[in-house]
Amino acid sequence: MWKFLIRRVLQIVLTLYLFATIVFFIVYLQPGDISQVYINNPKLPPEAREALKRQLGLDQPPHIQYLNFMRNLVTGNLGISFSEYPRPVWDIIKERLPRTVALFLIATLIYYALGFHLGKLIAWRRKGLLDYSATIVGVVLFTVYTPWFAYLIIWIFGYKLGWFPLGKFLDPVLWRRYDVPANEVFGLMLTVGGAAILFLLAVYVLGRKLHLPPLPRALMNFGALGLAGGSVAYLLWGPEFQPYGLLARDILWHMVLPVTTVTLIAFGGAMLLMRDSMLEVIKEDYVLAAKAKGLPDKVVRDKHAARNALLPMITSFVLALAFVVDGGIITETVFSWKGMGLTLLDAVTNEDLPLAVGTFVFTGIFALIAHLIADIAYAYLDPRIRYE
Repeated sequence: MWKFLIRRVLQIVLTLYLFATIVFFIVYLQPGDISQVYINNPKLPPEAREALKRQLGLDQPPHIQYLNFMRNLVTGNLGISFSEYPRPVWDIIKERLPRTVALFLIATLIYYALGFHLGKLIAWRRKGLLDYSATIVGVVLFTVYTPWFAYLIIWIFGYKLGWFPLGKFLDPVLWRRYDVPANEVFGLMLTVGGAAILFLLAVYVLGRKLHLPPLPRALMNFGALGLAGGSVAYLLWGPEFQPYGLLARDILWHMVLPVTTVTLIAFGGAMLLMRDSMLEVIKEDYVLAAKAKGLPDKVVRDKHAARNALLPMITSFVLALAFVVDGGIITETVFSWKGMGLTLLDAVTNEDLPLAVGTFVFTGIFALIAHLIADIAYAYLDPRIRYE
């Protein structure tokens, strides 16, 4: 196992180098540069534009810019943003990352949980009404045109019914009353949410390790869910935690429509993936042998079939978590959610080379790490796999 990990880490380093090189030259080769933004400004003479190029290093040949970029990358320096000069790229990423993670992490956890359970059920009861109905709904959601669907959600629930805000990630009028940074609230939300999820997972695993009967285990899980939910509610509404609770509720209120949109669109793919994987597994001999032993259908489905059908879902889930840091460019643009996706789009549009490349590289690092985590998870879930 250690040999495999060392080999995979070396592969990750090499892949990251190649990825950063390709990304740099793809972004560099696009026409124009940041100084082109000022061409139509009559108050900025050509000499000033040339001085700007020299200050940003754009007057240097491509190979010199590439060497400077790689040297900075090795030292953990992603450079200075052109469009938000003199802010470092890393500071911009730290500002926008919690917004994207808070939005897409919630959506990812929801649609994979729903997709896993529903895909498992419809595959086990295939060729029934539930199977046909869920498959049709899944295909429609998976193939729907994202911008149209997002605008439809906004038009119905934001404009016509007026239940939710039309866009952005907070209410500026409310936030002007309090001197609290938005990123501080996002960070607290992620910390509290992560702690609640880890607590629920620990209780669930403990119940399985103790081999409790179904009813006591269900009561323990529901008790843990009630405790976690009550604690989160107290943090949001308790007077001791204001105005952070009030501001967190405002962010959550603005997140409802984008989270719903991402969940519905991605849910279809997760459900169909689990369904197809489950249909392959239930044909295996060990599943037929478990049925022949007279085991209950639920035991055969959950412990023998679903556990092995989960492997492709694990890979897809881990990679989805990695690309959470990237964010959905379309979703963030439609909902005016200033996260990593919208930042990347603005960087490319404004010819902001360091910010665009830094955002790509940051996403690539998470994707490579996710591949390694997926490989380790495979070894844990499937004892037949050995990395030697």
